[in-house]
Amino acid sequence: MALMNAPILSFFHPERLWLLATVPVLLVLYWGLLRRAASRSRRLGIDNLDRVMPRQASWKRHIAVIAAVLSLASLVVAFAQPKGTVEVPRERATIVLAIDVSRSMEATDVDPNRLDAAKDAAQNFVGLLPSGFNVSLVAFAGTSSIMVPPTPDRGLVTRAIENLKLAPSTAIGEGIYSSLDAMSLVPPDPDHPDEPTPGAIVVLSDGYTNIGRSSAVAAREARERSLPIYTIAYGTPGGYVVSNGRREPVPVNPAELNVVARESGGEAFVAGSRDELERVYASIARSVGYDKVDQEVTELYAGIALGFAVLAALGVTSLAARWP
Repeated sequence: MALMNAPILSFFHPERLWLLATVPVLLVLYWGLLRRAASRSRRLGIDNLDRVMPRQASWKRHIAVIAAVLSLASLVVAFAQPKGTVEVPRERATIVLAIDVSRSMEATDVDPNRLDAAKDAAQNFVGLLPSGFNVSLVAFAGTSSIMVPPTPDRGLVTRAIENLKLAPSTAIGEGIYSSLDAMSLVPPDPDHPDEPTPGAIVVLSDGYTNIGRSSAVAAREARERSLPIYTIAYGTPGGYVVSNGRREPVPVNPAELNVVARESGGEAFVAGSRDELERVYASIARSVGYDKVDQEVTELYAGIALGFAVLAALGVTSLAARWP
């Protein structure tokens, strides 16, 4: 689990923070004692304690007192039971990964080409998902098919990704419908058989539909089934393929994928390089694979209090020690 930085620290028992009022009181009291000691020295001159305690040791006394006060403040914060936002793996969900294998994915604007780079990133993505997830693979070009039904077997999915082959045309809508069919293959949760299958669909493509059913209609059906679609428009505006000795431009076209993400309640991403695609997949893995929950982080502030207490103890010890 990775602790996420919350904008404002929150507490399970914020009413206990009134004890922090003791901190400024103690600091004012200490400042008053220092003023009193300085005034007495001016009136009476150097006393026996000043002769025994060298003036240069005063900074140690200040550090000891400040560390003790900070330790108290940290203990009060810990007593109020602070909470932070943490990411915890979801227990059960299914992710369908739909990958465009149309001819335009042969473009070399991404090294070595769009499809091979997409394969590597997709395999890494599968490894980022929580172990309790089912993963399914759909490939689409002019037609679409379920390459791997939902399974927890990561090796089976990654091998199927490696074996993807190019085909003509692009049917994003068909890819979405096949993804919905894949979701229907997930067995119901035995503890909650009437609840819909939790999950999401991830669609990677570089183009737009030129055959098959509407992707927008498919996206709305996904929304009705509470299955958001995360789309990745992959490639660059300067992409091209060579066909019959001629260069044919195949620029990335994110417009349709943006509509799909919006209509399904998902999110649209754009990636123009292998590194960008890796970051997008990592972001999606966190979004679909983990829930953000409040969790007590008292031990963090208790540890800070202990550190300040040790520093205060060292300061006091150094004042009393006789060094050779």
